[in-house]
Amino acid sequence: MTTTLRPEGPETPTAAGGRTRRWLILSNGHPVGALRTTADPQGSQLWGRISELEITEGRGRGRGTFGALAAEEVLRNWGCTRVDVGVPGAAATARGLAVALGYTERALSMSKRLVAAPALPAGVSARPFDPADLDDWLARSAEGYRRSLVGSGLTEEQARARTGGDDPPNPVPQGVDTPGVVLRRLYGADGGEGPYGSIWVQLRLRDLPDGEPLAWVMGVEVSPDHRGRGHGRTLMLLAERECLAAGVHDLGLNVFTRNEVAVRLYDSLGYEVTERLYGKPL
Repeated sequence: MTTTLRPEGPETPTAAGGRTRRWLILSNGHPVGALRTTADPQGSQLWGRISELEITEGRGRGRGTFGALAAEEVLRNWGCTRVDVGVPGAAATARGLAVALGYTERALSMSKRLVAAPALPAGVSARPFDPADLDDWLARSAEGYRRSLVGSGLTEEQARARTGGDDPPNPVPQGVDTPGVVLRRLYGADGGEGPYGSIWVQLRLRDLPDGEPLAWVMGVEVSPDHRGRGHGRTLMLLAERECLAAGVHDLGLNVFTRNEVAVRLYDSLGYEVTERLYGKPL
């Protein structure tokens, strides 16, 4: 029995300036599944991604393994230096395949359907960012993200490429007044003590299949002197309140797998894993 890949359609460019193509997985010339390979530039590098992997006939016969290995070879030929694969949160079989092929779980995507605005604990208040503090805070956030990427298995070079190198794009070009962005800080009830921490939410990262907007937690930080006091939970409740005030009912986030404290927090708040990100060098 011979298993091969065959293009399902033409190769097309990506919005990031890369390339993508969908492939059929064939067994003796008969379609038994499909997948997609994508390569996007990250600085001077190309990073690959395998997605939409599905076996529609003859599961349990190694066809998923062949498809993934063949997709890796496609990405190598495209010049990719690493490959990531997103696995749906409930797909235990696919997670097992990723581990068997040498992939390491790096991060989780989690989301929650928001219904009612939660109350904030007594003794705290939320205030907008002071514009004079924003640049320094963004720089610290970017450096923290770079360190977390290295901790998740990327090299220093790969992490720098992922964060935009020496001249990353400005994520809030109009500062604290950037449309669709919520930037808040947490203080004591009278506003005199703090800040305890900060939250950054993008109110419409993308649209869900039903057309509703999906908001995204871009950054959450508790000040070092105020950690361990529940302020991380309060900041997430604040993010939910801000989303609902803007008419947005779905909120998502990414969290690195190694950040077990944060994973437990989000789980306790009712966030569910929608995707697990696995990766390895090529």
